Amino acid sequence: MRIGQGYDVHRLTEGRDLILGGVKIPYEKGLLGHSDADVLVHAIMDALLGAAALGDIGQHFPDSDPVYKGISSMELLGHVGTLLQEKRYMIENIDATIIAQRPKLAAYRPQMAENIAKVLGIQTNQVSIKATTEEGLGFTGNGEGISAQAIALLSSVADYQYDDRCISYGGCPGCPKSGQ
Repeated sequence: MRIGQGYDVHRLTEGRDLILGGVKIPYEKGLLGHSDADVLVHAIMDALLGAAALGDIGQHFPDSDPVYKGISSMELLGHVGTLLQEKRYMIENIDATIIAQRPKLAAYRPQMAENIAKVLGIQTNQVSIKATTEEGLGFTGNGEGISAQAIALLSSVADYQYDDRCISYGGCPGCPKSGQ
């Protein structure tokens, strides 16, 4: 099993859509960024990449590359999911928290979880999305930005394969190949 942690933050600004978890949320401001600035998906991608020791989203999708200008973060998440599959990782679960004073997000969280699960090819009950405020404290509490934190747990196909070496060393307790 492997665990990864992700964090992202973006400033709120006028003239942009607010996109979180692939959901367009009605609000007078959106998040400023090179892509659609979906902090939730960015934090999840970093958690997944970190768990697999595959770097971070800046390495895979640099904001200096015009290809990613305005791109949907859900599309980038799909690329991360494909990379994990190629490396033979399975997502066990994702737990994420959005930190925002406004707008209220409870009504949108189920759709966010569905969107993320669908793109990654996992069950919705493997994705937990929460939201909280900071009680008016700090830049998120002042309404200047929104941040998100995520943790992801991965397993590898190798986690489920027994190693032939255990026979050479006298067997591993519980290993069916060793006869113990």
